[in-house]
Amino acid sequence: MASGTKITDVSMDSLTHCASFLNLQDISNLSITCKYLNTLAYSDSIWRSFFRERWPQHAPPSISEHSSLRETYITRNSAVHQFKFGDPFVADFHTDAKHFDNLFINQNEIVFSQGPSISIMKIDSSLKRESVLTFRDHNARVSCMRFYSLNETSLFRSGTQRNEKVLVTSSYDHSIRLWWKGGCQRCFRGHSGPVTTLSDKLLGEGTGKVFASGGDDGTVRLWSLSSSGKRGQHALKATLYGHGKPLVLMSVAGHKSSLLVSMSKDSKVRLWDTATSSSSSSCCVGMTSIPGAPVGLKCHGSLLFVAAGSSVVAIDLRTMKKVFSTPYYQPRLYSFEMLPSKSLICTGGMNSAMLWDLRTFSETEKAKPFGELDGHIGPVKFLHTDWYKVVSGSPEDQYVNVWESDTGRQTNILDCNPTDSLHSSPGCSAMAVSGCQIVTGSFTEEQGVIRYRDFSNATSHVLSEGDEGCGSDIEESQLLSFLMTPTQNWFHPASLRLQYLNGDLISQIWDLRSEDHALYWLRFKLRSYHYRTCKFILAILSLDGRVLEERWKISAEKVLNETNARQCNKRHTDETKGCNNPRATQADSRNHPTLIRLKDRDEG
Repeated sequence: MASGTKITDVSMDSLTHCASFLNLQDISNLSITCKYLNTLAYSDSIWRSFFRERWPQHAPPSISEHSSLRETYITRNSAVHQFKFGDPFVADFHTDAKHFDNLFINQNEIVFSQGPSISIMKIDSSLKRESVLTFRDHNARVSCMRFYSLNETSLFRSGTQRNEKVLVTSSYDHSIRLWWKGGCQRCFRGHSGPVTTLSDKLLGEGTGKVFASGGDDGTVRLWSLSSSGKRGQHALKATLYGHGKPLVLMSVAGHKSSLLVSMSKDSKVRLWDTATSSSSSSCCVGMTSIPGAPVGLKCHGSLLFVAAGSSVVAIDLRTMKKVFSTPYYQPRLYSFEMLPSKSLICTGGMNSAMLWDLRTFSETEKAKPFGELDGHIGPVKFLHTDWYKVVSGSPEDQYVNVWESDTGRQTNILDCNPTDSLHSSPGCSAMAVSGCQIVTGSFTEEQGVIRYRDFSNATSHVLSEGDEGCGSDIEESQLLSFLMTPTQNWFHPASLRLQYLNGDLISQIWDLRSEDHALYWLRFKLRSYHYRTCKFILAILSLDGRVLEERWKISAEKVLNETNARQCNKRHTDETKGCNNPRATQADSRNHPTLIRLKDRDEG
């Protein structure tokens, strides 16, 4: 550029060409430099190239006078991350019929453990068994998994490995193992009992970083990742004593990387300064106790957030004094996640989760949640939060629910199980979310299932509140009459299912000889707005799953009130009978375990 030439002297076409070599972050930075470059950063030509690069299979939509390509890009990006589509890429992988103890998405891999075995699966178009590595070096159940940066270990060799991570696992066989390049690279031993937890981040600065482990022996141990040797000789740097019960949770402080917070099963919390570590308790620089059973532990800045019992407590690590706490969530909490960038806390309880705004908390005024994420069956033990969404799941519910993190509005409901299952489906055993991807694990007596979904290239939006459905409605009396006469010879024996008009199956199969089960399940599911606003196809199935007849297209919202009223009257009649004969009510409950759970929830 010639001397004295201003940026405004360069044509917009030339600047646009130069900007095509920049990434999104560069363009965002460009927009705040000056007014001229701000115009460039908002131009449709820039965002058209971003759109084509991100979604090459989808042509950029036409631009209206009310929206730009930048707004279109941002809207689609948000919708993809919030799983607002009904046609993601889906792949199922069948595993052993065991509980999933850990499940993670690490870049282009799915990592999970079942008992002592660890499996690493490459994410591709099929999730074939040939692409899975399974390791059985541990001799007992894997208790915890953590991913640490490779460049902070002695295995790091070149800059090309800078983005790689190593996997560290702890086990009830008293050992800790480090995995990389398809095998175990280190084995750390020192605990005299099962190793129960690992620190969420590395401790320290520079090349001398360590990770921490906690075990049933009540000790905290610090391990170096820089030590060489297959068996991790000389890796143990310190053993910290002080806890009288097994360790269950650990977190590294946000304002000082040498500070470690640990929590034991008796809800005792200790703060350690690992920079002055020794073999005694002298490096314990603070302690406190929280009422209730431990649930979760997170650090942000100088604050520690502890979920225990039925509330979340915030503690200032500089003074170890309580700052604030959430109101009690009865009967108890089952899970806890937080998103500091949005001042957001999410707590999982029985049948629902709560969203809290940290900015509303104070010691003088009782805070209230700004969103109740209702619609689950059983305790919500699985939570994920990110900038766009909250994802919740329960081991007693086969569906995972997705919600907007800003509003708590539901965006989707995802089935954890194969859609062709005709048997009673299990709940969610494990869950992992990363960007536009979600993985769930579930298992039955016959097999385990890993279900992978990728919404990156999805195009078909799910119906949302206010959307117009398709199909003709039926009268409430028609549907209820149909459900209440399940012994008609023309379809007996058979089952009933509901299906979205876009083809996604709600894989709850009803035995039409048990009208109570069908009606209670319908009433429960219709409470979620995602079902209320959808149109469904009512299909009659034979016992082998063949569709015998599609009866009606149903507007679910229309039958909700009538179903509620019918069931309230029926429940009142049952309760009256139960007062005269308590044993009869108990016997009916045993015959319908699913019905019992939904009844209890409604009465609660």
